[in-house]
Amino acid sequence: MTSDHVLHDRLQYQVAIFARRVEQVRIGGVGSQRNSMDRAAFLLLNRLDWQGPMGVKALADALGIDSSTVTRQVAPLVDAGLVERVQNPDDKRAVFLGLSPLGSARLEEVRSSRQELVRRLVADWPQEDREAFCELLARFNLSMESYAAGGGAQDPAAVPSR
Repeated sequence: MTSDHVLHDRLQYQVAIFARRVEQVRIGGVGSQRNSMDRAAFLLLNRLDWQGPMGVKALADALGIDSSTVTRQVAPLVDAGLVERVQNPDDKRAVFLGLSPLGSARLEEVRSSRQELVRRLVADWPQEDREAFCELLARFNLSMESYAAGGGAQDPAAVPSR
């Protein structure tokens, strides 16, 4: 076996272990907020927090999923009062989805809990290792996003490094 083959075999194995551990720990957080928000809700609320109110199509594009999935995932968030429908300032006939004050407060609770879990998981890592891991994981996620967007065909040289 070539060293690249061995490295890729180790990497795919570690990614599989990572996926299993994420499900076991659920990267949900600690304390009363542990596992209190599913991944889809967390990602939707985060996107609305970072980018502000937006339409279903824009939200779907930002998350890399289809509009029907966003509609299905956001419905319980609207019902729970975490997301609200707001008028599109550019088109009074259209509505945007926005983070409600309750949603903002709830998201902050969950973020704090999850940040504490991550702090605990990497507490004994040197700062440069934590920063490198974050950069490499972001780069790996970008590679997966690019691969998925291209239908599987990807030129590895086309994935930008950070």
